[in-house]
Amino acid sequence: MDDAELVSRARGGDAAAFGALVDRHRHAVYRAALAVLRSHADAEDAAQEAFVKAYRQLRGFRGDSSFKTWLLTIAWREAINRRRALKSIWRHVIADRGLRMADSSDDRAIDVAAADPDPEQMAHDNQLRRHITEAIDALTPKLRDVFLLAQTGEHTYDEIGAIVGAPLGTVKWRIFEARRVVREYLRQRGYAHAG
Repeated sequence: MDDAELVSRARGGDAAAFGALVDRHRHAVYRAALAVLRSHADAEDAAQEAFVKAYRQLRGFRGDSSFKTWLLTIAWREAINRRRALKSIWRHVIADRGLRMADSSDDRAIDVAAADPDPEQMAHDNQLRRHITEAIDALTPKLRDVFLLAQTGEHTYDEIGAIVGAPLGTVKWRIFEARRVVREYLRQRGYAHAG
């Protein structure tokens, strides 16, 4: 059964049909949220909330885009809102208690380690991972968001454009520019073959 038929059944009250849509798109929704939040727990919460909102708004789905794109847009907005709320909470915690925010780089899905690295290789990989994280964090939000969505491998450029509300040409340029900036950042730190 395709998405359109499942949506039609779900609109008619078929909970199993909506469940099938959730199962079909769960991974893509989670990866979109993870690209924004960079925390597995927060991404899971945002993905769950996105599905709840999609179910409540299902009658409003007009079919102008695919159901997947519509759903990813909801997930993207939910993740952006959650990121803003989390930043606000952290600012208050830091101001009230003088705490430092923990480095969330452990939650990032950057896999550069060899199968059985020796201690020297592990140190090198950890340093590379830190530099990649720094490079991504240094990107502007518009570049960072499309870059992280593209890096998941889950979304076409058209879907990314629909999610972030940007034309295809803009999305392609942002991804190209983000990759260029990250490569240059790594080259400046001695990774001659970054790319």
